[in-house]
Amino acid sequence: MTDLERIEPGHRVEMYVSPDCPYCAQAREHFDARGYPYEVHDAQNDRAQREAMFAYTGDDPTVPAIVVDGIYVQSGWGSPPRG
Repeated sequence: MTDLERIEPGHRVEMYVSPDCPYCAQAREHFDARGYPYEVHDAQNDRAQREAMFAYTGDDPTVPAIVVDGIYVQSGWGSPPRG
């Protein structure tokens, strides 16, 4: 399993989020503080992005849903992950 809090540069990170989700904000702050690039997809307001998230998560609606290099890693943020 990928340790998202210690991920090395060079990986493609995608986050499926809800704009008002505090755990999504924490995940973004984590990557921003490290200068680590990531892509954000609005799974709440964009139906296509929500369907893409569900394809990764097996229909789990928990956000943030995090994908690294095209592989689903986890839903939620923190230890243990919350969302």
